[in-house]
Amino acid sequence: MFGLIIAHMNIEFNRHICYFKIKGVMHMKRKPRIEGAVYERNYVYNFHYRLVWVTKYRNKIFMTPQLVEEMKSILLDIAGKSDISIEEIEVMEDHVHMMLSFKPKYSATDVVKNLKGHSAKIFFINHPEIKEAKMWGGHLWSHSYYMGTVGNMSKETVRQYIQNQYTK
Repeated sequence: MFGLIIAHMNIEFNRHICYFKIKGVMHMKRKPRIEGAVYERNYVYNFHYRLVWVTKYRNKIFMTPQLVEEMKSILLDIAGKSDISIEEIEVMEDHVHMMLSFKPKYSATDVVKNLKGHSAKIFFINHPEIKEAKMWGGHLWSHSYYMGTVGNMSKETVRQYIQNQYTK
């Protein structure tokens, strides 16, 4: 904690609470928090991504509810061990579609490699017959993927805010 004197007020800050003294009386006020943001020790973030990838050759692999649920479970388990928050997920016959968030210290490409690589390895250990019958190249997933940001503000709103900062 550190102190800061402004006029006749003595203000001290800690992580979430602002303490200040007016005429010898100590007051306390919570710092406003950004709704939906994640607060870490040295940074605050609030971003989400839409991620889609397909099976190799668009082969229809997840044809039963059991295989769909198994892949969801595998991906959620990997995410839980990797500081990745999967907010929505759906596994279709030939692709995976999810909304996720992760700490800014991780790169998007590393997150995708982690999810795709580990899930394929675990799935093929559990189902070697699928690897042999449908995936003759030995890969479950195509190399490509789509990732886009999801936000609560449009690109145009942010553009206008930045352009008009000095006019306020």
